[in-house]
Amino acid sequence: MQFYRSSLFHCVEKNGSIQGEYYADGLLVINEGKVLEIGDYDVLCHQFPQEVLQKKLQNFPHHLIIPGLIDAHVHYPQYKVIASFGKTLLQWLNDYTFVEEQKFHQEDYAKHIAELFFTELLRNGTTTAMSFCTSHSQSVEAFFDIAQKYGMRMLGGKMMMDSHAPESLCDSVESSYNQSKKLIEKWHNKNRLLYSVSPRFALTSSSSQLSMAARLMREYNGGSQAKDGVRMQTHLNENTDEISRAKELYSQYENYFDIYDKHHLSGENSVFGHCIYCENEEFKRMAESGSKIALCPTSNLFLGSGLFNMQRLDEHNIPYAIASDVGGGDSFSLFKAMNEAYKIGALQGYKLDSIKALYLCTLGASKVLNLEHCLGNFEKGKEADFVALNLQATPLIYERIQPDQTIEELLFTLITLGDDRLVDKVYLLGEEIKIQ
Repeated sequence: MQFYRSSLFHCVEKNGSIQGEYYADGLLVINEGKVLEIGDYDVLCHQFPQEVLQKKLQNFPHHLIIPGLIDAHVHYPQYKVIASFGKTLLQWLNDYTFVEEQKFHQEDYAKHIAELFFTELLRNGTTTAMSFCTSHSQSVEAFFDIAQKYGMRMLGGKMMMDSHAPESLCDSVESSYNQSKKLIEKWHNKNRLLYSVSPRFALTSSSSQLSMAARLMREYNGGSQAKDGVRMQTHLNENTDEISRAKELYSQYENYFDIYDKHHLSGENSVFGHCIYCENEEFKRMAESGSKIALCPTSNLFLGSGLFNMQRLDEHNIPYAIASDVGGGDSFSLFKAMNEAYKIGALQGYKLDSIKALYLCTLGASKVLNLEHCLGNFEKGKEADFVALNLQATPLIYERIQPDQTIEELLFTLITLGDDRLVDKVYLLGEEIKIQ
């Protein structure tokens, strides 16, 4: 067993409401990589042999331990195009992203970027993510290989693109199916890894390819619980030019979401990125189908795509998470993503409170990825991925935090002032991961 004494915080859901549990002087007990107990130190410490406790106890004064952060929408091949200047979404894809992604046919290059990507995730306290790879199988192999080396719970998949993209990035319906199937058989549910069927978006996939993606979903989800099946990730209603183009290519459909829905790509294992401009009918159908959403505030602001409305998602009762969307997003830090989400809400008269913000990057994000059975908080039996935040990480944070602050105020300070410097230590299955 391992024992960690620190201030502790995680989110729980009780009677349908999000609540925070905070232990100013807490004890987190880990056994064989999973949470055994959490509670007040003075209460829990008497439940274990004192010689064992004192020998194995790790103390974290001036820290706050929280569950590992979960990024529900990110692009690892875009590591080197982050912070590329001055383009709207479609221009940005053509001028930067597609150029960079063509390099991933090289196995060594894919492994190099994957290593940099995972290191950056961990430096920012992100212990789980769902990422797009490129259309090259080599990129997927590199992604899962490095994730497995670190022992991370990760989701990813081969990008599907068979039209309206550079020829060297395009696959075909048949090749995409065969390659994806081979990758699923090799990596899905191997150790802590899960596969995500990944059509980029309707603009770069033919109707036949979207139908093929749905076929894979049926083949690997038939009769299984959501947590065991493959996931699906794509983009939806991110940019007005994108929406116009989707309507041109798929004019027979009622709206953008209807394209995916009619191709049987909606459902409880499906995560749609952005969703800024969804119509009420789209939200209604998303809710009916059990589909999920990953909001990407830093990316939406950086590319000038628009402002999402969290209140509408709450009204429709659609599960959603806050995600980085690197490299459209200009930071790997989910603290920065929460910060920008708060500001986007404030512009619309909606105040995102700090507990809900953290929920959307921990337990809420785990629900979006159908991983709440094993991740997202410190409930007994869950995998012990967590981060120790240094409450003295910067002089400003140190001076801003006050002894009489509530946990809500403390979290808000960390969300608005925090970045990778907050993250002191990262643990996967209870074991510290040394970050370069």
